[in-house]
Amino acid sequence: MGGTISPRAAGIACMLAGVACFALNDALGKWLVGGFAIGQILLVRSVAGMALLAPAAWRAPGAFRRAPAGRMAGRAALHAGESALFFLALSFLPLAEVVTIYMAAPIWVTALSPWLLREAVGWRRGLAVLAGFAGVVLAAWPGGGALGWGSLVAVAGSFTYALFVIATRRLAGTPVVALLGWQVAATALLGLGLVLAQGWRPAGLLELLPVALLGLGSLLGNGFVNKALALAPAAAVVPWQYTGILWGVALGWLVFADVPGPRTLAGAAVIVAAGLYILARERARQP
Repeated sequence: MGGTISPRAAGIACMLAGVACFALNDALGKWLVGGFAIGQILLVRSVAGMALLAPAAWRAPGAFRRAPAGRMAGRAALHAGESALFFLALSFLPLAEVVTIYMAAPIWVTALSPWLLREAVGWRRGLAVLAGFAGVVLAAWPGGGALGWGSLVAVAGSFTYALFVIATRRLAGTPVVALLGWQVAATALLGLGLVLAQGWRPAGLLELLPVALLGLGSLLGNGFVNKALALAPAAAVVPWQYTGILWGVALGWLVFADVPGPRTLAGAAVIVAAGLYILARERARQP
């Protein structure tokens, strides 16, 4: 008996594929920060991303002219900053812990919405935000001792990523190729600046190939996620982004022999529960 895949199922499949691409990219990034400076990783990744994006940009030159330069530059700067913070956090912390803290970004977005998006947040979602922040504290403070620099960097990166998401919302309708082009260019500039400050570790083409693959993984992940949101409602596909925590735990254990502690797992559970509740409340408020 034959049948066609529904748009909803196709959207979920694309979201799962996108999350998988990002997860594999994250694991590769953690492996690379042990041998390369962050600036070098950002620069090579971005140059590879530019090369892959060039054909699409060439076919749509008008996309860049229609984009508001000021807002695009601000959004791109946020992306470059959160990318650098993410790799820096990976140099301090296990993969699962960094991924868990970054999954709190939707909670940050909800908390900031009244001021930056002029969106009302009721008391129920307000309580969910507080619960989510409690989950962040659990995940970022797994040992119960002094809060380390790595945890602070991861929290700062999660917050910066939330600002990036808000900036993306405010650019709704902007061609995707323009969004990607600006953010890749900004990350390349930041990478170049860090290379000038940190220096360049000599490496052959084969050594740099895994770094370049980060650009491919990032573009593939963004492509799958954008396709997922085009095929199905956000409420149907966004919850599946939390499978990234499962990927982080699995890859951290298989590749780096990192086993998350009970506080990290408890924090992840609280963050996921709070995020899903916020999403459900947003869906209920829609007419």
